[in-house]
Amino acid sequence: MDILEKVRNLHIADYNYPLPDERIAKHPLAEREQCKVLMHKGSNRIEEHKFFEVPKLLPSNAMLIYNNTRVINARLRFRKATGSQIEIFCLEPVAPHDYQLIFQTTTQCTWLCLVGNSKRWKSGDLVQQVIVDEERITVTATRGERRGNAFEITFTWDGNDVTFASLLEAMGEIPIPPYLNRGTEQSDLTDYQTVYSHIDGSVAAPTAGLHFTDEVLDECDQLGIERRELTLHVGAGTFQPVKSENIGDHNMHTEFISVPRDLLAELATTTRPVIAVGTTSVRTLESLYYIGQILDANPNATEEELRVTQWMPYTTPCAITAQQALQNIVDYLDRHRASDYLGSTQLMIAPGFTYRIVKGMITNFHQPQSTLLLLVAAFVGNENWRNIYNYALDHDFRFLSYGDACLFL
Repeated sequence: MDILEKVRNLHIADYNYPLPDERIAKHPLAEREQCKVLMHKGSNRIEEHKFFEVPKLLPSNAMLIYNNTRVINARLRFRKATGSQIEIFCLEPVAPHDYQLIFQTTTQCTWLCLVGNSKRWKSGDLVQQVIVDEERITVTATRGERRGNAFEITFTWDGNDVTFASLLEAMGEIPIPPYLNRGTEQSDLTDYQTVYSHIDGSVAAPTAGLHFTDEVLDECDQLGIERRELTLHVGAGTFQPVKSENIGDHNMHTEFISVPRDLLAELATTTRPVIAVGTTSVRTLESLYYIGQILDANPNATEEELRVTQWMPYTTPCAITAQQALQNIVDYLDRHRASDYLGSTQLMIAPGFTYRIVKGMITNFHQPQSTLLLLVAAFVGNENWRNIYNYALDHDFRFLSYGDACLFL
């Protein structure tokens, strides 16, 4: 049986564990850095610490890489004349297709959206009025083509140079995870953002970064730990459960990534161990290897050809080093006179995956039978992940987005 077949035949039921509702943190601690950290350094060695200790727990020459994406107010509520409420959840831009451009648009743009209560929106437009900078704006939502379980929704609005970013701020809600089983609260506006978030685009937070404070980051600097940023806009697919018996029948979601050329060049030459903050940073960094490998075979590959597909790591012979792969991307950007690599990834990381770039990660405790738990199991080992989670359950760790953290080295 080859590696792809082994991975595709993994039973998701083997990645289940009991998670009582009372262990799911509904809110973060008042002081983020006071949360607990479970540290695992191999050989099933487990230690307990507080998050403010993390800078001293990392290798002294580490390079810490985190996701600078910012969660947008992606959940919009419209009400029909009949009184029915229709919820529109913005997933990803369609026209313009670029995240930065779509937030700057005035008068009209189109998004791929989930639509709640869609059976009650069979025809006609939805209209909502909202106040933006003391100006009353009329917003219209028009339903277009269906794509899977989502729809293309075109938003049009009047107003004096009002951007779509301003509309979202005025009428949207932060889309907290469904497993919190509560509505969005005022505190989520700050609690559900990392202190270093500044690139709009995510519909879910890269939650491993929620524990960082400016003080913790400052201590990293003082200890000589290099800090670098990349961008992966987290989609709603991050909450998508694996419903199939084997993971081979699960369709991994695709997400947008952006990595600065300078970071790629640094990664191509550094001897520092790379520590990724969050599974989004992990997926971005590990996707780079396969992008570089495509370029090694075809330096003139198109944007579509550079897309990292779900099973690529398990079907592609790994013939080059990580450094060579990263340098290939740098050379590609230089040929195109580009300052950032922009692309997408559908990468599935599961036991059987070989990590090429990431040497450690900071992450949270993830849902049972999730692709995020598969990613962790691929890093720490199939037996170790269960020991780690059993320890956390036995020692009052808090789980999921607002819960405690893990440090895996």
